[in-house]
Amino acid sequence: MSYVDEVLERVKAKNASEPEFLQAVEEVLESLKPAIEANEEKYRKEALLERLTEPDRQFKFRVPWVDDKGQVQVNTGYRIQFNNAIGPYKGGLRLHPSVNTGIIKFLGFEQIFKNSLTGLPIGGGKGGADFDPKGKSDREVMAFCQSFMTELSKYIGADTDVPAGDIGTGAREIGYMFGQYKKIKGVYEGVLTGKGLSYGGSLVRTEATGYGLLYITEELMKCHGESMEGKTVVISGAGNVAIYATQKAQQMGAKVVTCSDSTGWIYDPEGIDVALLKEVKEVKRARLTEYANARKSAEYHEGRGVWSVKCDIALPCATQNELFIDDAKQLVANGCKAVCEGANMPTTIDATKYLQENGVWFIGGKAANAGGVATSALEMSQNSERLSWTFEEVDSKLKQIMVNIYHTIDDAAKRYGQEGNYVMGANIAGFEKVAEAMLLQGVV
Repeated sequence: MSYVDEVLERVKAKNASEPEFLQAVEEVLESLKPAIEANEEKYRKEALLERLTEPDRQFKFRVPWVDDKGQVQVNTGYRIQFNNAIGPYKGGLRLHPSVNTGIIKFLGFEQIFKNSLTGLPIGGGKGGADFDPKGKSDREVMAFCQSFMTELSKYIGADTDVPAGDIGTGAREIGYMFGQYKKIKGVYEGVLTGKGLSYGGSLVRTEATGYGLLYITEELMKCHGESMEGKTVVISGAGNVAIYATQKAQQMGAKVVTCSDSTGWIYDPEGIDVALLKEVKEVKRARLTEYANARKSAEYHEGRGVWSVKCDIALPCATQNELFIDDAKQLVANGCKAVCEGANMPTTIDATKYLQENGVWFIGGKAANAGGVATSALEMSQNSERLSWTFEEVDSKLKQIMVNIYHTIDDAAKRYGQEGNYVMGANIAGFEKVAEAMLLQGVV
């Protein structure tokens, strides 16, 4: 049995109740086989894969808070510090009822390779809680965030672990958490990214994941003799990533015709109105039915269906495991040329393989949605230097990072005789840097 297969068996036996984490580990290790087999004896002796798939440490804690009726509520908080071989732990805080240990572990594991691909000195971590900000008052959100940070503050720091936003954690939540951290620790440091511009945040951070997704998609198309101009794009999600991916795609001359939320989806053949979408989701925090009610050209549909719309490019930007094998078949049948992931692991393994086998250019989230964490690292740099860069400066750095990531993963795939396999290229390129750092630092 190969070293990869041995480790996979152990990981599956040890983490049987964590399907998302197992899915992430299997996807990574299977695609790493060519790189592992070239150094199998050395990696086995150093137990490199065992160390890579086991978090450095993980925290699970109670988060009590009081709602507007005076009732005490209790949530569970998490922080998993997965690997800091190349820099401080870095990864977002997800606030969503679905959050559990397995989901945080899968996100933290993915973050190791994504952060490595940026070329910046940041390690992999992730956190969050099973708290749902939807429907809560600002005071309730503040009460939760302050309680959450009271415990989390024991484990993080500007040179140790720097959390950021994620699903459910936007500028409001980051602000409340930062204020509480500052009060508890008595220091003003860049311990969180995604902060407001008035207290150490970076321009472009809000737009970064969506913009970065389009920068790498544009480079992919360019390197295949195509452009974004005139392309029809379908996007899932209606949060931060989806909104700014839509905005940038339309700036590039493409037409985005879909978006979705947890209850349904919009088809707008005239192109998604970004200003209206932002009003509905960011200001009113309402459902997409409000969008359809305000725009004559839009059709609202309950449930799923974004991937049934004929398109040139598909960008899943909602959540994990939202694009299934039947969706992949529909995209191929409709002539889709490229799928690039704006979310973390939105495409199932069998759907990914089907897309690749049928000639669709596919870039996974580790590479395609790295723009967010890349700009978070740029925010860390500005905080450390007590500087504030212009929008154009940060945007230019972000674009260059995403273009570099495309060529890094393309080159890695070619080196192992797998030209066009950007999933393998991303995993290998991300792994090589982390593996070298781990080996040089000894058994720790």
